[in-house]
Order: sequence, then structure tokens, then C-alpha cells
Amino acid sequence: MGGEEAWPDAAAMERVAEAFARGPAQGLLHLVSRELDTPVPAAIAFWREFGRLYLSRFCHGIAPNAAEIAPVPPVDEDEWRAWLERRPPIQGGEYLDIGALAGLWNDLDAQTRAEAAAHAGGPADYLKSLSPVWRLVGRVCFHLAENRKNPDYPFAFLATYASGVSGQGRVKYRPLAEALNEYAGERNKTALLRLLAPVHAAAEKSALARELVDTGALFKPLAWPPSRAYLFLKDAQILDACGVVVRLPDLWRGGHPPRAQVSVRIGETPGRGFGTDALLDFKVERSLDGEPLSDAEWETLMTSAGGLVSIRGRWVEADPEKLAAVLKNWKKAERAAGGGVSFAEAVRMLSGVPAGGGPADADAAAATAEWSGIKAGGWLDATLARLRDPSQLDAASAIPALRAELRPYQKIGVGWLRFMTELRLGACLADDMGLGKTIQVLALLLTRKGERAATEPCLLVAPASLLANWRAEILRFAPSLTFRILHPSDLTPDDWKTVQLDAPKAVAGYDMILTTYGMVARMESLRKIPWDIVALDEAQAIKNPAARQTRAVKELRARQRMALTGTPVENRLGDLWSIFDFLNPGLLGSARQFAQYVKSCARDGGGFGALRALATPYVLRRMKTDKRVIADLPEKTEVKAWCGLAPKQAALYEQTVHELADAVSAAEGMQRRGVVLAYLMRFKQICNHPSHWLRDGGFAEEESGKFQRLRPLAEEIAARQEKALVFTQFQEMTRPLLDFLTSIFRRAGLALHGGTPVRERRRLVDAFQAENGP
Repeated sequence: MGGEEAWPDAAAMERVAEAFARGPAQGLLHLVSRELDTPVPAAIAFWREFGRLYLSRFCHGIAPNAAEIAPVPPVDEDEWRAWLERRPPIQGGEYLDIGALAGLWNDLDAQTRAEAAAHAGGPADYLKSLSPVWRLVGRVCFHLAENRKNPDYPFAFLATYASGVSGQGRVKYRPLAEALNEYAGERNKTALLRLLAPVHAAAEKSALARELVDTGALFKPLAWPPSRAYLFLKDAQILDACGVVVRLPDLWRGGHPPRAQVSVRIGETPGRGFGTDALLDFKVERSLDGEPLSDAEWETLMTSAGGLVSIRGRWVEADPEKLAAVLKNWKKAERAAGGGVSFAEAVRMLSGVPAGGGPADADAAAATAEWSGIKAGGWLDATLARLRDPSQLDAASAIPALRAELRPYQKIGVGWLRFMTELRLGACLADDMGLGKTIQVLALLLTRKGERAATEPCLLVAPASLLANWRAEILRFAPSLTFRILHPSDLTPDDWKTVQLDAPKAVAGYDMILTTYGMVARMESLRKIPWDIVALDEAQAIKNPAARQTRAVKELRARQRMALTGTPVENRLGDLWSIFDFLNPGLLGSARQFAQYVKSCARDGGGFGALRALATPYVLRRMKTDKRVIADLPEKTEVKAWCGLAPKQAALYEQTVHELADAVSAAEGMQRRGVVLAYLMRFKQICNHPSHWLRDGGFAEEESGKFQRLRPLAEEIAARQEKALVFTQFQEMTRPLLDFLTSIFRRAGLALHGGTPVRERRRLVDAFQAENGP
């Protein structure tokens, strides 16, 4: 479609040629999107102008809520003739006539409407994808500008509409009054109504817009006082939501004038004391863009009518009543803080979570957020940055007593645990399973022992099944740590009696004491001993705040508290609250306040970001799937094996469905929930094996789809002389599974469940891991 004129840009020529090779319509769309202001030869510029004309008409013709995009009618013959008259020399131009132009218009129309209809974001977003300027064409725009020449009316307002795009790729704005002439006549009435539809929609929601429409002032340039400009500013979001484009002074960053604020700065210097109760300095100031306001400037704001006030030669947004109230509240908080605010309270303030973790007074919270800003001072800002990004901390150096080489992420983890211990902040090490939480804790304890930082032993609380694993890890990686296991399974009857009579004496002189959650609940004496560190392994064990063992664990006295868990939130956010109530009591408020806050977050769709900001400094979580953490770990392969129901299972399942329907119909209120939960358990049992539910002891293979599917899987593993771990949720299924698998592997297997004695568990694990083990 071009002539012989040279291209200023060879790369642009290639792009345009590639676009036209896909078709004339695709080429024209490319010109009015990617090459909107690219220097091109006159022949190409002619076709770009053709595309601009079409797309401008397309923008003006889009109905806001139309189900379909209507075709854009071609221009009349007189305009086509004018186009032909001003065409430059074009290769093949002698064949160009009105029919050819009309045909090309229709092709371009079909292509554009098809692409716009298929675009996920709709026609408006499609236009924006071509070029942001096209999103504005065909829309009314309200402009507000400063007029410094008139001190009484320092703002100017003008309503325009975007008629098209210039040759330089910029939107062409024309006074809205000219639209009345351009769209004059019955034939253009629909187009005019479509153009003004967003304005009329805004008039239904904005008193200012309604007044502009009703008085006809909308079609005139207006001079406004600051109070009028402020009304416009407050309605800007409403206007934008209705489809009116709003243009504000360029000096107003983010489309908003600067705002006077009450500034609060916390933690400029290190706190006094330790832990979440460490007191940090707390300073309240009056500021503008981070710079303090003088008494005279503040007085100017307070005595003004509010809205837009001229300060330092520029317009500032102010609300004297709200500013005064916010300043009063912060000054009250400053006086109440006395010597400072606690570390925990400082982090809460910065996060935006209301005091106590509960829902805040909506009006007071909105005013505080709107007219005040909270910033971390130098020390607190640096401390939080290192807590949130432990790579900024000094990684653990070589630990001679540790018989292992820590991976880089583990060194960072030890450095983070050490930093948290120095600050006496409760720490949750939430690394994914298999990343070595155990060895990181042992490395920390060895470091503290080498520095002689601990005067009391560390208490490690773990599920009974993990005590043997901790013993093995200590002996393997940290044999210089002296330790003792406080559990009847690991002590002689006489030793156990001695421990019960005098627990403080029994733990004295050891670096580390290992016990279980159950023992902490049973032995009140453990809760009276001062510990250096109390660390909970599988800390989700205290997710139920009402459980006896949870209450007992939270009574333990310690200089530092740690939680080790790969699942800090196992089922619900309440799990996180219980762990934090152990680590840093009061940080998330009471259980009731926290539940109310979470409920408000779920209802309003916000607040979770603030909660995350509050909790993040106390949690270190790395995932095995993150290659930045560990790159040489092989990918986990998961293959789902689907199991159908055997005939007997299917019959029993269907029967149970009917029974459930009858039981639910007969139940009322909360009783229905109990019925459903009971039947869910029955369905699980039937899906395992009919005998599991019937308790007839049969467990015939042909009666269970799972058993039938398990056989070929197990036979393949047995043929390769490999080992397999088979898990079940039900202890009563371990014996039938063990008997079934023994018949396939032709050798006895091992079974470990909640009823297995603690002393026996380690032997079973060692036997399974042995090369010739079962």
C-alpha cells in the first residue's frame, strides 16, 4: 500500500510490512496502535490517517452496556471524494476509488469488532491494548487547572470531549459545547446521547455534576474558588467510575493535592528492654510531604474552612476538624506511652491492624488512616528489614562443634534465630518439611553454648514419636550437647520417680531437655522451671487453644520461645493465633478479637495484608519448591491412582446415601451438622473396605477397590525389590493392610501408629531404614 518514498526507520518498515502481510485490516490496526507516532512515508501516513478516522468513529460508537458491538457505518461519498483528492502518490493508486475505500473500511470494521468482542476485558480494554490514547477517544473529560492570575478564583474548569487522535499520536480535545454542533440533527441524536451518557450517570451520584448539567454551566469555561475545586476533587472518583475522564493539575502527584498530616515516628533508636515489651521512642509531629509544619502554618490550616488551603505557595488538602482530632488522639497516645511504646505495639501500628487485633472503630480508623502517617524510625526500620529479609543478617559462621556443613539457607536461618533470640522475640521457623529445622536449632544451641550465652537448659517439646529422632540427630550432628529425655519410656522406674520428686534437680547441668506435650501437661513442675529457650517441634500440636496441653505449654517460663512447624496454618487462621499466643502473647489480641478481625477481613475483602505485615517479622518460611532456597533437590513426583468402588462397596455406599438423606431430614439445627460429620466418617470407612465399616473382620481383596488397585502397585515395587510406605488415617486399618502387603512382598512388614510405644518407634524406623530391613 506504500509508494517509493524512503523509510526513516528500517525496523519500522519491517514491522509494518509484516503486519500488512497478515492482511490489510491487520496492517491498518498496526499503524494506529504500534506506529501511532512513528515517522513513516507519506503513502503510509495516508493509510494511518484512514485507520485513525475509522478507529475514532469506532470509539464514538461504543455503547457502554451494549450486548453487541454495532457496525461502524462508512463516511458519505463526499468525504470519500475528499480523501481521494488528497491522497499522495501511492503504488497502484490509479485503482483506488470510493468502492475500494468502502470495502477496506468494512474489512477493518469486521476485524476490529471481532477482536474487541473476543478481548477478555471488553471493548474499552481492547482499545487500551491498542494504545492508551484510544481508550479516551469518544469520552467526555472534565479538566481542572490552576489559574494563578486570579487569587479569588484560582481554579479553572472546562468540560471537553476527545474527538480523535492527532498526527503526533495525542488525544485531540474539543470544548464540549462544540459537540452540540457536531452532533446536531436528528440523525446524530443517538451519538450525542451516547457521548453524554456518562455525564448523566455522574449527575445521579454527584451533586456538583447534577448542578453543572441542570444549569448548562457544563458547556462553558468556569472560574472556581478553592471550595468549588475541592468539591470537584472529592467527586473525582465518582466521575471516573461513571466513565467521565478527570484531568487534574500536573503538580498534584497521583491526581491528588498534597495533604497535611499528623506524622508518627517510632523507634529511631534501639529500644530499652527486651522482647516484644522493649520500649521504643515515640514522636508525634505535624507535617507536609514529610517536612515539619511550623506553628504559623499549622495555625493557617486550623483556622481555614478546610478543603484546599494555600501553604508554601501550593494548594494543600486539609480538614481542620479531623486533623485536630487525630492530633489530639496521637498526643494522648504519646502521653500514655510515657517512656515509649513496645516493639509489638510499634509493629502493630505500622501494619495497620487495630489495637488488640479486634475490629476498629470504622470512623476513627478511617480518619486516622486518612490524616496521619506512621513511619518506622532508623533503628526499627533497619530491624524490621532484616527480620523480613534474613539474607540481610550475618549468616552463621562455621560452628566447630557442629558435625555437618550447613547449606546457605540454613546458615541464614541460624542467623535469623540468633537475631530473634538476641531481641527476645518469639520466632516461628516454618521451613518446609525436609529443609532441616532440627539442625538449624541444634546449630543455634551450639553457638549459644560456645558463647556461654545460656545459663539454663533449653526445653524441646515434641510429639512422642519424634523424641527418638531428636536423640539421633543430636548424637549425629551435635554430640557435645548434653541432653536428657524426660519421658517414662526413656527412664528406669527409679529415675522416673526421682524426676517427679525433684524436676529442677533432674534437669540441672544439661544443655537440652527433651519431653513431650503430654508430659508438659502432666508435670506441673516443668512449668515452674526457668528455661533459656522453649522450642516446640510440630507446633501445630497447640493449634487448639482450649486443649489442656496447649494451656500447659503456654505456662512454660522461658527467656526465648520458638515454634517449629511446616504448617503454621493447618486448617484455619485460628491455628496461627494459638501459635503466636505462645510465641508473643497479646500480639494478635485475644482469640475472640482475632476471630472478629479475621471475620471482618473476609467480609470486607481487606485486612489480610495488614495481618501478614504484622506476623511476617516473626515467621521464617522457605519452601522446597523455591529453587533459590535449594536447587539440587529432585522434583517430587505425584501420580494419582484412581480407585473405583467394588460392587459390595457401591451397594453399601448407595444405601448409606439414602440413610443420610433420611437422617438429615429428621434432624434440626446444629444436630444436622453432627449427622453429616458422622456419615462422612462412614463414607471414608466404606471407601477403605466394607469390612472397615461392618467390622466383620473379612477384608477380602475383591470387596475393596482400594485393595484391588494397591495390588499391582505393590507388586511392581516388590518386583524391583524396593520398599514402600503406605499411610492410612485409621489405626484399625493397619493390621488388614499389613497382612495384605505381607502376602504380596512375601515378607513381614512393619506397622507404626499412635498406639506404638515410644521406645519401640525408633527401633521400627531404624529397622525400616536398614539396607536389609523389611
